Order: sequence, then structure tokens, then C-alpha cells
Amino acid sequence: MLQTQPSHWLGGFIADLPTPFDDDDRIDWPAFEMLCEHQIRSGATALVVGETMGEASTLSREEHEEIIAAAVGIAGGRITVIAGAGSNSTSQAIELTSEAEAAGADAVLSVVPYYNKPMQSGILAHFQAIAASTALPIILHDVPSRTAREINDDTIMRLSESKQFIGLKKSTGSVARLFRLRSALPPSFRLLSGDDATAMAYLASGGDGCISVVANLYPDLCRVIHEGCATGNLRGSRNLSGRIAALGSLLAEDSPVAALKYGMSVLGFMRSMVRLPLVELGRDARRKIFLAMTAVDRNNQADRPRVAVL
Repeated sequence: MLQTQPSHWLGGFIADLPTPFDDDDRIDWPAFEMLCEHQIRSGATALVVGETMGEASTLSREEHEEIIAAAVGIAGGRITVIAGAGSNSTSQAIELTSEAEAAGADAVLSVVPYYNKPMQSGILAHFQAIAASTALPIILHDVPSRTAREINDDTIMRLSESKQFIGLKKSTGSVARLFRLRSALPPSFRLLSGDDATAMAYLASGGDGCISVVANLYPDLCRVIHEGCATGNLRGSRNLSGRIAALGSLLAEDSPVAALKYGMSVLGFMRSMVRLPLVELGRDARRKIFLAMTAVDRNNQADRPRVAVL
């Protein structure tokens, strides 16, 4: 289990890894290892597995546990492994968290219960029950567009009184809310955007990082953007952020998982297959992403392979 403070690793751009599938709809383990090593080589401090981009809702319980254990084994202590372990059932969230802990995860990312539309008192009790079941650090995931409920400021502040709750992924990337929470929360509590489109503004305004889709494709570029924000080189970071703005917007459209998987297939890391109810992108969408990636690479010194067929 991780012994360092979250300030040492919970920041910058952290990739929410996709789960690669082979032609038989099984997890493609060699491709998954490539994805993990790609992040490690880039100097990332953490990665997220079995969460939104990992198509967690389509993974069996066995697959979910296996992919966490695989990430831990590949990481070998070189990078922090954050496991998705959320559910709209508190008992199932506890079971997923227990399995993540047994598999060796360093922390869990736990989403606000979706579909049920619980009251704030229910959201509070949900997360407190999860915390009571595990020794792992917990990162809260607030994504109202998917859950139909927001975790409000008061609930976050009450949970932050426990050192077990170490951060918040806010998928709207609201800078106004960042300012409100930063002054009210403990200094060690980490605030991360879940939205690549607002990540630059979030970091420049004092946010700690972004759990990112784009970082799967261009982790080196994302790392430099964060370092520029951290050292006060905002002009340089804005220029670099502008390179990936169009791509980030395209990835967020319609089906982010399918878009990301296509982008990763362009780079030669994995196939683009997704599981139903998701389907692969159509030709027009693929072409837009390919052209956006080509535009990024024209301004990027790093050479990257191109293997996809439009």
C-alpha cells in the first residue's frame, strides 16, 4: 500500500486508461501492458484503471479485478495505480473497493451514486460506509452529467475531515467551484479536473491536476503543460494547451471511449474495439480525429507511429 502523501503523486495529468480488447472480445493483455508502460516512460505519477474510459460497466467482476492486478504488477512500484471502484449500490461499491485493495491498488476513485438520485445525506453515508470498509485512500468522483446528482460543497468538506478522503475529481472543471473549495478544504486535499477542455484554466487557477483522456495519447505534452503551470510559465503552457484543444473537444464528443480507442489505434497501441452498448466511430468522426492528431504532431517534436487506416 502507498505510504507517501497524495501531494507526491496525485497531480498533473493522470491518464484514465482504456481497456483494450482483442478480436475475441477478451482483454488484450499485451496492449494493456503497452498502455501502462507508455505512461511510466512519460514520467506520469499515477494512472487510473477500470474507470470511465476503461468501460468499467462492461467488465465482469473477474475482469475488473484482473485488470487492477495486472496494472499493479506492471507498475512494480514505479507509478501509483488508482482503481475505479464505484457503483450506485453501496454494498457493490464496498465489494469493488475490497477487491481493488486485495489486488494491490494504491487508491480508489469512487463515483457519486448514479441513477438512484440520492439525497446529500445518502451520498455522505455512501462514502463513509466505503471508507469504513477499507484502508485505501479514496478520491471522490463528481460527474453530474452521468450521475444526475452533484456532491455539494458541504458534503465534500465533511468527508475531507477524514484523511482517508484525499481528493476530488470534478468532471465539470468549474474554476469558480475550485476557488470556493480551495479555501475551505485542508491543504493536503487534492482538486483535479476531469475535463481536458478546461484543464489549463483549472491548473492556472490553482487546481492540482486533471484525470485526463488526452494524456493517453500525448502524456509527454501534457506533462510539460502541467510543469509550465507549476513553475509560472503560463504563456508556454497556454501555447502547448492550444495544440491539443481541438483534439480534446473531438474526444469529448458523442462517444469519448470510442474516440479515444480510435486515437490509440492510430498510435499503434491497441485495436479500436469497444463493447456494446458502445460502437466504433464512423468514418467521418475517425477522419476528424486523425486530422486533429496530425495537427498536434506537426507542432510536436516527438515522432509517433501511424498505423490506422481511415
